[in-house]
Amino acid sequence: MEDIYKLADEVILNKIGTRLKAVRLKQNITQQRLAEESGVSLSTIKKIENGEIHSFDSFIRVLRTLGKLDVLQQLVEEEQLSPSEYYEMVHKANKAQRKRAVGGKHKGEKEEVSW
Repeated sequence: MEDIYKLADEVILNKIGTRLKAVRLKQNITQQRLAEESGVSLSTIKKIENGEIHSFDSFIRVLRTLGKLDVLQQLVEEEQLSPSEYYEMVHKANKAQRKRAVGGKHKGEKEEVSW
């Protein structure tokens, strides 16, 4: 498997488009039918399959229609904290709270000046 972080954006987009085309063909769906069911234009489908993904909204519609929306699952799930991570987060937040100085002057008190 290739390291996706080493790939250029255009390469990633082309790979996504190629993969979506393969999924569409495997499901025996024409570009026209995918466009109609997704609510996007035929030219948008052609562009997406050529790696020209300009509209995230259209991309999501195509993924949903092809039954591949689950590839975005990690992006929409809330991260669950373990009990120890939660404790550390709360502990750090409590530590960062400002503490009042002990024995200092209080509001309204005047300091006596001796010469």
